[in-house]
Amino acid sequence: MGKNDLTEKKIAVVGIGGVGGYLAAMLGRVCPHLTLAARGERGESIRENGLTLHSDYKGEIVVRPERVVTVDELGEQDYIFVCVKNYSLEEVCADIAHAVTEDTVIVPVMNGVDPGERIRSIMKRGTVVDSLIYIVAFANEDYSVTQQDNYAYMRIGIKNADSIQQEKVEEVSAILSAADIDHKATREIETEIWRKYILNCAYNVASAYYDNTIGQLRDDPLKAKEYEALVQEAYQVALLKGVEVKQEHIDAIIHRFYYELADESTSSLQRDIRAGKTTEVDTFSGYIVREGRRLGVDMSVSEKMYERLKEYE
Repeated sequence: MGKNDLTEKKIAVVGIGGVGGYLAAMLGRVCPHLTLAARGERGESIRENGLTLHSDYKGEIVVRPERVVTVDELGEQDYIFVCVKNYSLEEVCADIAHAVTEDTVIVPVMNGVDPGERIRSIMKRGTVVDSLIYIVAFANEDYSVTQQDNYAYMRIGIKNADSIQQEKVEEVSAILSAADIDHKATREIETEIWRKYILNCAYNVASAYYDNTIGQLRDDPLKAKEYEALVQEAYQVALLKGVEVKQEHIDAIIHRFYYELADESTSSLQRDIRAGKTTEVDTFSGYIVREGRRLGVDMSVSEKMYERLKEYE
């Protein structure tokens, strides 16, 4: 699917925060029938001024989508990228149900390991293509979006996809390619999702617990060891759940912490707690703690941080 093939496709992005804003800006350059679901002052700002992306990786981008509406005004769509906080998913599914047909493809670009399965259990129609994204991005007070650092890339796929489902994955891949969004389609999507989730069980949780940057965590030997413990606890849970995560994946996560992440990096959970917002602490910490307890894993570091983070929230 090239740019010319997007002419008649109706594509929507629901949730115009950091991730959704980045995808919307990239898609908006090539998709003539792009609809953004945004409410209140954010929606009004995008309607009047367009959507601005300040991207270290892709430069300055301003797009004007065809429509900016509330979720209940979406209308039927060919593709819907769902980029909301994990705790809002059930509500959003109910709100977009009218826009989903048997042929609609839904792409949740969210945190956690189970948004795809939750959408499938609720919707009962359309095709859900699972995904994840590695990105540092956030919305600004003026409703523009900032993407930091020299990477932003996705993984997409459906576990045990049949031929029809794989065709839908390839359609999404073609759209992302046309929009110059770095990505890879993979049949190992469950493993890829868990690899990112394990990283976030440490990255988001430790940075929020201490309200430290990655550089500050690295510079403190005790905090660095706790970061490693968070990774290992989540890894043991994944193994007992039958996820095909390997030791080399864990080694890469630890290496990234010590040698690749920027010193000044902060996490979405940390920023949300600072701002007094509703957070995804249950996604990054509560879920893995509950699963670890159920499976008999020693979750001492994760449990300690989860209990404190619930108080912060």
